[in-house]
Amino acid sequence: MRLPRRAALGLLPLLLLLPPAPEAAKKPTPCHRCRGLVDKFNQGMVDTAKKNFGGGNTAWEEKTLSKYESSEIRLLEILEGLCESSDFECNQMLEAQEEHLEAWWLQLKSEYPDLFEWFCVKTLKVCCSPGTYGPDCLACQGGSQRPCSGNGHCSGDGSRQGDGSCRCHMGYQGPLCTDCMDGYFSSLRNETHSICTAVRTGLSDSYPPCCLSLGCWRGVGHAWIRGRNTHTQPGYSSRVWIAAFSPACDESCKTCSGLTNRDCGECEVGWVLDEGACVDVDECAAEPPPCSAAQFCKNANGSYTCEECDSSCVGCTGEGPGNCKECISGYAREHGQCADVDECSLAEKTCVRKNENCYNTPGSYVCVCPDGFEETEDACVPPAEAEATEGESPTQLPSREDL
Repeated sequence: MRLPRRAALGLLPLLLLLPPAPEAAKKPTPCHRCRGLVDKFNQGMVDTAKKNFGGGNTAWEEKTLSKYESSEIRLLEILEGLCESSDFECNQMLEAQEEHLEAWWLQLKSEYPDLFEWFCVKTLKVCCSPGTYGPDCLACQGGSQRPCSGNGHCSGDGSRQGDGSCRCHMGYQGPLCTDCMDGYFSSLRNETHSICTAVRTGLSDSYPPCCLSLGCWRGVGHAWIRGRNTHTQPGYSSRVWIAAFSPACDESCKTCSGLTNRDCGECEVGWVLDEGACVDVDECAAEPPPCSAAQFCKNANGSYTCEECDSSCVGCTGEGPGNCKECISGYAREHGQCADVDECSLAEKTCVRKNENCYNTPGSYVCVCPDGFEETEDACVPPAEAEATEGESPTQLPSREDL
């Protein structure tokens, strides 16, 4: 058997040690870029709301040149403030879509007042409406009005990504986040809502007179407790166990005054306050990236994980051979992913000795003589031919195996 000489394989360890290219940082999705452009456009409308043409005779200008409110001059002022000069992707997107924005401003604004819905969802089709997900903008689990029953986050909500499955908030579980986890109980459940609250136990030394009877309910703050006392003699007081139920904070909160991520007093580690709500920190978007060059980063609520790239990759942006940055030696890009190169089927013959067989292996190949054939430097010799050669040349030198 003769193994191939493939100098490129020796470069693999060096390639893995090279620092990641600038593209390794996680780029915003097309939906994220579109939403950012729309947000800046809407802010530009606010900033120019009280302006006019700026000349000395505003009334004449508006009568003669049309109203500033819907004029091309105002549109130009808004467009000029959308992108920083150094933001290449924003300027590239603006240049490609400027005609769409102009058409909306001059002709479609009254019919489609929601620029995001018209521009990002209906026209460019890079986003979905809230409560929907994926390439076809299907409704999230639990419906688009209240995804995940209001108790979780729909994967891909508002984007053309994700699978629509629910990531339940703390205390909830199940496909639609309607079931309670251990340590929580269902304090409200009807056709539209399910509320799970945490359970605490404690002791109380005294009750008001009404609670000396069985089954008395008493309010404590925003929760309720049930006291039970087997003694019914008037004025009798004893230590009794009570169960106190209080709502659990949202998973993003360290302290809270309510159930949502907008009711946090302080954000948990891995979350940050943004416009009045605690939102997850995307550690994967950090620069430099938190994972090694041979790994890809997966963001999670309040944290992240580093996963190994596919074995066919030299660096990657996600799971599988379809997310390789480059292919290792012996693999090539095929149908969008790194696939093994079959060297034995190449037009240029790989195994060059006469009668030699070629066998493909993952990332490589081997050249082998058929069974019964003898191996020489230039050919695989059939047994009969080898014997004849030996009979004609009694003084032949011994084979390499005999040396």
